[in-house]
Amino acid sequence: MNKLRQLIQRYWPFLSVLAVLLVIIEWAVAREWVPKFIIPRPSDVIKTIFTQAPQLWTHTQATLLEVIVGVAISIGLGLLIGILLYYSDFIERAFYPFVLISQTIPTIALSPIFVLWFGYSLWTKVAIIFLITFFPVVVSVFDGLKRTDEEYLELFRVMGASKWQMFSQLQWKFALPSIYSGLKMSVVYSLIGAVIGEWLGGSEGLGYYIRRMSSSIKSEGVFAGILVLSLIGILLFNLVGLLENRALKYLNTEKRK
Repeated sequence: MNKLRQLIQRYWPFLSVLAVLLVIIEWAVAREWVPKFIIPRPSDVIKTIFTQAPQLWTHTQATLLEVIVGVAISIGLGLLIGILLYYSDFIERAFYPFVLISQTIPTIALSPIFVLWFGYSLWTKVAIIFLITFFPVVVSVFDGLKRTDEEYLELFRVMGASKWQMFSQLQWKFALPSIYSGLKMSVVYSLIGAVIGEWLGGSEGLGYYIRRMSSSIKSEGVFAGILVLSLIGILLFNLVGLLENRALKYLNTEKRK
């Protein structure tokens, strides 16, 4: 209850504005000032979520599977490559431009290529998610390691610390805030990648559900899918934030010692 009270106290301006907007939209659509196929009544969106809960849950499971696999691969490779970029000047000069180039090409332009390679399978969506989420992880790891205080590094050298001890006890902890910032961006961007992949082709996922509702001109279904995606994004963002708070709390405890 205390946490809920704190959240309400912190976000009451947002909740107040949101409530006013929902009331205005509900009233405007009910008075037929705005056509329902453009913006549905918020009450109809909520009703759709409850009436189509089994379908939405099935599509949500498919999207979550794509997100989990894609983000897991991007985190694993992103951490590895970010560390290699930091420790090897040759690898940085050879591969960092490729990391940058991967973000200059529109994802929607590469999506048909992934469809040719993997078909309309899970791996097409995973590849798109990886392409979108890989960059924030690599950059956050690389930049985070570079932020290590040089005085602390010199102190560890004087004390005869090995490279592994310097990395695990010093540089990694300095990089954690940056890494978690990159992870927050990645988990949110992963939903965009999943929806793009599902929109292009497939028979399941929230992107597919939204496309199907759109083709049937069911705006309440479209907004229901969007609302579920938004809630998933908020949950994933806060999950990473929870992990970040625990990690930084541990760091603060270490500093007090």
